[in-house]
Amino acid sequence: MTAQLLLTAGRVLPRPSTPVEDGAVLVEGGRILAAGPRAEVVAQASPDAERLDFPGATLLPGLFNAHVHLAFDTTREMLPNFLASGDEALRAGAKDRLGQLLRSGVTTVRDLGDRDALGARVRAELEAEGTPAPRLLTAGSPLTVLKGHCHFFGGEVADDAAIRALIDANAAAGADAIKVMASGGQITEGGADMWESQFDARALRLMVEHAARHGLPVAAHAHGSDAIEASVEAGVRTIEHCTWMTGPQRQDRREGVAKRMAAEGIAACSTSSRNWRMLAERMGEELAKTVYGRLSWLEELGVPLLAGTDAGLPGSVFDDPVGALELYEWLGFGRRRILEIATEDSAAGLGLGDVTGRLAPGLSADVLVVDGDPLADLSALRNVRLVLARGARA
Repeated sequence: MTAQLLLTAGRVLPRPSTPVEDGAVLVEGGRILAAGPRAEVVAQASPDAERLDFPGATLLPGLFNAHVHLAFDTTREMLPNFLASGDEALRAGAKDRLGQLLRSGVTTVRDLGDRDALGARVRAELEAEGTPAPRLLTAGSPLTVLKGHCHFFGGEVADDAAIRALIDANAAAGADAIKVMASGGQITEGGADMWESQFDARALRLMVEHAARHGLPVAAHAHGSDAIEASVEAGVRTIEHCTWMTGPQRQDRREGVAKRMAAEGIAACSTSSRNWRMLAERMGEELAKTVYGRLSWLEELGVPLLAGTDAGLPGSVFDDPVGALELYEWLGFGRRRILEIATEDSAAGLGLGDVTGRLAPGLSADVLVVDGDPLADLSALRNVRLVLARGARA
């Protein structure tokens, strides 16, 4: 019989909106058996259950990072380092970065760009080893135009046949989503500018329809307003970055497009790491409020928001989810709302709402224990005492 683990603490957040003082969580076989008031949960525990008590601590669902690049090392030289690295070094680096994510409280990760199905292969290796790791969703090589943004991942497509073939190959290699570079980006020399579109709505719709044949959603990298609108028209599942750019330091927030995102459940992932503070200082408060204020605007319109940091890019580290979440606090989001975005909302946006993101019977035992109360002080999330990923201890 699988051993039970009983966790008790000063408070439990089955959901951020329903805190329980003096609570507990009962785990068995990677699943949650019960979560709620201590007396009620303890009564369901077997006599031989292992018991861990955390006075003054908070039990909450594990955090999400819905946009990372495990192939990148966060240094200024991350791209040349990636290009110079062999497969063994890339696999070792990816495993190390998954460990950093897990130890910082992140139990679900979505990698949105690698080469040669790196993420899927690393996931299989860790499962074979029995090594605790976050739940890992991967996209494989992103679709891009010839010499387009992130072409170095091997996802260049020149026509419809190539689009279908790459989606088929990514699906066969174990991808959980299809990534498309709908606009340009800032790390690809000679490629399209961030606000320039790389695919039109017809091509994007083809991607969405063909990915659906494999049961896969599409995530669209889209900085430009035109690229965002085309991606929404095509029916993608998530918009990455969603910065509404039309040129250098120019935005065009299209309310009709955002309202359609809200109505159709198309989520936006900010991809802002703890670097937001440095960037805000460089931009100045007025411009920073405009750039990052899109998140408050999207929230007001009801667009689902996902927690993601673009970890792997220079300075975008893998082990500081709190630094990224503090952006929302700076924008005026309440701490309860921030925790919802980082847990249950991100789970729902990635199609995992019935799997994780909450502490409820039958869901995956993805549990974070921190000293203090993150509803009173978000920095309490840095005081990690215990992390369970599908019941396994980090």
